[in-house]
Amino acid sequence: MSDPIVVAGSGLAGYTLVRELRRLDASAPVVVVTRDDGAVYSKPMLSNALAAGRTAATLATADAAGAAAQFGASVLAGQPIEAIDPAARALRLASGERIAYRALVLALGADPIRVPLEGDGAGDVLTVNDRADYARFRDAIEAAADVTILGAGLIGCEFANDLRLSGRNVRVVEPAAWPLGRLVPQTVGDAFAQRLREAGVELRLGATATSIARRAGGGYRVRLTGDEAVDTDVVLSAIGLRPRTALAAAAGLRTNRGIAVDRLLRSSDPAIYALGDCAEVDGLVLPFVMPLMHAARALARTLCGEETRLRYPAMPVVVKTPAAPLTVAPPPPDASGAWECIAGADGSLEASFIDAQGTLLGFALLGGTPAARQALSRRLPAVLD
Repeated sequence: MSDPIVVAGSGLAGYTLVRELRRLDASAPVVVVTRDDGAVYSKPMLSNALAAGRTAATLATADAAGAAAQFGASVLAGQPIEAIDPAARALRLASGERIAYRALVLALGADPIRVPLEGDGAGDVLTVNDRADYARFRDAIEAAADVTILGAGLIGCEFANDLRLSGRNVRVVEPAAWPLGRLVPQTVGDAFAQRLREAGVELRLGATATSIARRAGGGYRVRLTGDEAVDTDVVLSAIGLRPRTALAAAAGLRTNRGIAVDRLLRSSDPAIYALGDCAEVDGLVLPFVMPLMHAARALARTLCGEETRLRYPAMPVVVKTPAAPLTVAPPPPDASGAWECIAGADGSLEASFIDAQGTLLGFALLGGTPAARQALSRRLPAVLD
């Protein structure tokens, strides 16, 4: 038997790739190696699972054994990878076992960014980056009435909306002047903030947490810049994510912000590929679902013998904040142009990023109809053509 395709990671990226492989080839040997428990679940659901009453257990649609049966693959759960040996085309697991591969796909995901904090409560700050984290989060907030979130990016705002829907007091601490500052212009950010406030979310904008101290009676005191302080039961950090590149770098692969890959998702080693939150494709790191889906489909075809260059169409992101329904398609980081904002009679707010030639390069739509969202999406150029 030939050496298998080995997929390192059992998150949405890894299992989506295996599913796409099986649609093309029912018999090729596939091995999934993961440091996690190997359960099948959708990570994007973590930020809006609470109000829906979802537990860590009910988020999973299959355990590792069920995944193995579903995909016709071997799933090695709870098996961290210690090193990659590109010359031998083999992995060494922390257990000492070696696994040979004909192709290796790194679907390692990303780690939460942690800001330096002082105080004896700094180590208690929660992050939610996988199902195990979510289980700890659920336990921590079981009796919590007040939650403080660090970061008003996409994930922080989604958790704030979800926690508020669950009946808790929620505040968000953000150093920028408006939420979602990397995705939307200030006009939209201010309107988005107002809708969150109307839903009962407290926003501390232009502020940064500097220390977290445990309180004698339970809970925490969070000290902010400007010598302000707030008392809270739980602190959740949602500052952002950093692609996991250490394993690839140690193996001599080229890394930048992520594991650098070409349009075939191929790394600097021709037998090693990267996919999902850990991958940097032509300089782009896009930690969203749609880029992952397009990449998994293209890579599956390549691994099955049909080299397929990745193409990213326009991929607007729907932010899961029912209190302030928002769709965003940020312009490219190096785009030249300006935002133009139009308020709709229905209370919607549409911001378009237009270049000097009048081309729409990005948009943010707060409220609005599905038809308006689709019309804007159709005007956008492909992200990678």
